[in-house]
Amino acid sequence: MQTSRAFGAKRTSNGQTIEKIYVINLDREPARWSSVKQELGRILDRSGNDLLSLTERHAAVDARDFSQDPPKDADVDPYYTLADQLFVEPQPRALPTRYELDVPIRMSRAEVAVAKSHIDVWRRVAQGMQEHALILEDDVWFHPSLARHLDQAWNDVAMESRNHESFDVLYVSYMEVTHGAPKTFVSSHVFRPVRGLWYLSGYILSRQGAQKLLRLLPCRGPIDLWINHQFNVLNVRATRRSLVLQRRDAPSTNSYSILPTLSMIGAINSEGASLFNIRPTQLPVFSFGPENSGQSSLAMALSMLGYRCCSDLNMLPSLELQRLREGSVDRIFNAYVNVGCLESMVRDLRRGYPQAKFIVTAPQGDAPTQSAWSLPVGLEGADVVVLDSGNLDSWRILCEHLRCAPPSGSFPKLDDLGQRHTLEADLQPGLARKRAAPERDRSPWVVESGHRSWIGVRVVPATHESERQWVDFEDRLERLDPLRWSARTDTFPGNMALFRPLNVEFDTKGAEFHVRREALGVRQYSAGALSSRARYLFGRFESTFQASNVPGVITGFFLHRNLPHQEIDIEIAGNMPTRLLVNVFYNPGNEGAQFDYGYRGAPSHIELGFDASKGMHRYAIEWTSYEIRWWVDNRLVHRRVLWDPTPIPHLPMKLHVNTWPSQSTQLAGKLSTHLLPATTHVQSILVRAHGPLVLEHQDEARSTPDRSFSCEVAT
Repeated sequence: MQTSRAFGAKRTSNGQTIEKIYVINLDREPARWSSVKQELGRILDRSGNDLLSLTERHAAVDARDFSQDPPKDADVDPYYTLADQLFVEPQPRALPTRYELDVPIRMSRAEVAVAKSHIDVWRRVAQGMQEHALILEDDVWFHPSLARHLDQAWNDVAMESRNHESFDVLYVSYMEVTHGAPKTFVSSHVFRPVRGLWYLSGYILSRQGAQKLLRLLPCRGPIDLWINHQFNVLNVRATRRSLVLQRRDAPSTNSYSILPTLSMIGAINSEGASLFNIRPTQLPVFSFGPENSGQSSLAMALSMLGYRCCSDLNMLPSLELQRLREGSVDRIFNAYVNVGCLESMVRDLRRGYPQAKFIVTAPQGDAPTQSAWSLPVGLEGADVVVLDSGNLDSWRILCEHLRCAPPSGSFPKLDDLGQRHTLEADLQPGLARKRAAPERDRSPWVVESGHRSWIGVRVVPATHESERQWVDFEDRLERLDPLRWSARTDTFPGNMALFRPLNVEFDTKGAEFHVRREALGVRQYSAGALSSRARYLFGRFESTFQASNVPGVITGFFLHRNLPHQEIDIEIAGNMPTRLLVNVFYNPGNEGAQFDYGYRGAPSHIELGFDASKGMHRYAIEWTSYEIRWWVDNRLVHRRVLWDPTPIPHLPMKLHVNTWPSQSTQLAGKLSTHLLPATTHVQSILVRAHGPLVLEHQDEARSTPDRSFSCEVAT
């Protein structure tokens, strides 16, 4: 048991006592509250009482309570910039452009919730009777010698306050930035930081400090970032060492909005298997409901929870239906939503799967409870929940039923697709089968390569797609059209180069994309890339180009988006220019959903029958809601239907063309530096697609950046 004389309910003669402790704790994290109480119970105050006697739990704001991304208000402005980040933690080797510095970054919901939680506590301190309060987050533990070190620091700040203004904030928990925080030591136990302290897991706040912080609002950016920008007007101190440490035995519930931007400028240069590791436990799931009752939205929600969901079909593929009837564990799917042929099988499904979960969707406003809704025949007494598609508590209702935690994004809202008519797969013999298949991502949205008899779900084409607005143009790339294209100035993990506009050169024969050896701080090479200003939803995208043959260099023509990450690729590796790599990345959710899992996707190799580096050839991606086709010189070389092996990307994407050196020797071979510069010749780009969507002019592009792009496939 330790005793710290810095704590006490009664003030000392000089008033320098920590009289109150607030612990910020989520209602859904009682275990964390228990852990913090154990830590506090091991330390006594100056009167011999444990610190629990001074402690009050403060209910944290929960990001899951936000039905949509929180708007700007008096407390929190959810937008900040890369420049704000680099003020706190400079990246000496990164060379961001002014454009990148000014691009707005939106805080994640978790970051907004954390900021609001701290601000709520500041108000309590500002309005309270105590002069000083210790504020703790609930994922901390105490240094074994906390009492001794804190008392030493507390005596030093008390002595300093006799001759100078009292402190506003005293950090007792922090992590210095990578290259160290600029600071001035005011004693052997306390320093004054200029900037460069991360985390607000534990700090002592004076009443005057709380009042100052409230006057400085709104908080722009994550709370630990924003407060660094206030150090010049606050009297901030920090203990020489961090005395309150963050626990490592529990995963963080925060999500960090800055990471994609740091990847973009090359400050983060690692690429690993960012795979979706949460798997549902309540299996299988069956859902039924009338037309326009939110069945397609429910299917997407189940996908976001990690289910492999088959939805909106009149009939299952025959092999899947047979396995479902037999109770086979070798099924492709574990959730079935709005599948017509299953409506008459409810009793059989209940007998075959007694542990199954059933969901019935009701038209908006009709049936928030089971008693208000007439269940389909056979579901009486089943483990069933009725989901109102307009209910603001949809995540809570669904996740309580399935005994899982909801994701951070809002509940998806999609137009119902209806029950699409399925066709038995009739791919041309040898066209899509018997292709070399490199290793795929292991996620709920990629069918494992072990299901060799599986050939996807083929549906009758939808008629409504032809009714959308179309854009049709061919660009010979004689010059850069700034309303149509932007030259990239960023990078991504796995790319050994920074993209630079000077690496794309235009003339009457088209554009040349170059990879050069060039020292650029975070990268030792430069490369060239163009991205469309507009986003497109379905269509034909074609380019005539001559690929590079330099080993280690990739030539890419692809569609891509982030949040959620979706992508359709054509890539040619310089060490194997006779082979095409086609790939699809799929993640579920609406616009803004934070699903960016995987770095391999679902790739396939296709032999071209010629050397793509020896001359011009036409390559095309044909993307519909039900199928993707890849063409070379007007010859169909590959096609994928639904779940072969991924769903079809369903959100608007930008079109990209680039040439870049890969870190992966498996993907493109070892970079042959003696053959640089490498060049890709692009003669033209042809687009016949639905759109344009969100056409970005020069000034508009600042508010809608691509956070990163083109994930590399390590085969």
